[in-house]
Amino acid sequence: MSFRLIDMENWERKEFYEHFISQVVCTYSIVVNLDITNLKNQKLYPAMIWLLTKTVNDMPEFRTSLTADGLGIYDDMHPMYTVFNKENKNFSGIWSYFSEDYDTFLKNYEMDVETYSTSTRYAPKSGTPANSFNISMVPWLEFTGFNINVFDDGHFLLPIFTMGKFFERDGKRMLPLAIQAHHAVCDGYHVGLFVEKLQKYIDCFE
Repeated sequence: MSFRLIDMENWERKEFYEHFISQVVCTYSIVVNLDITNLKNQKLYPAMIWLLTKTVNDMPEFRTSLTADGLGIYDDMHPMYTVFNKENKNFSGIWSYFSEDYDTFLKNYEMDVETYSTSTRYAPKSGTPANSFNISMVPWLEFTGFNINVFDDGHFLLPIFTMGKFFERDGKRMLPLAIQAHHAVCDGYHVGLFVEKLQKYIDCFE
């Protein structure tokens, strides 16, 4: 893991960052419908976790974090995601190491899910990397709006992704995805670019 501190005095986003981190502390969420028709023969959850992480690693705006060392950008990120316990109807938050090779990632994912999906603890897997971000799925709900409220000091800058129940429309399979971002580091333009990149990765997934 590498974390590169941002040179604030020469950062082109300095004025925007300072406005949205101290004057008008502002996060926002957007829900988009992704065309996941190309994923019909795949295990949807791990495939989407991998695709989201791959896209996050393409864009520094989604890897920017405020840490004890200062504001900086992680070179890469790993997914932290929820798994559902079918017995007690609760969930646990676990993580897996990301790999550019999907088969390698899938093996890591399947091993972690097998180990921790029956846990009754919120965070049964220790050692969560600092360079990780949150993904979850609500497969019982087809939603058009979704908002997560993080009640901290307004300094949580990393994105949060929530998927819903997929649905069929005009012969296509669609998946609602909620994207939570902090305006200090990520504008609507960046979210739009993220969605465009993500959809291209989905369309090309094999």
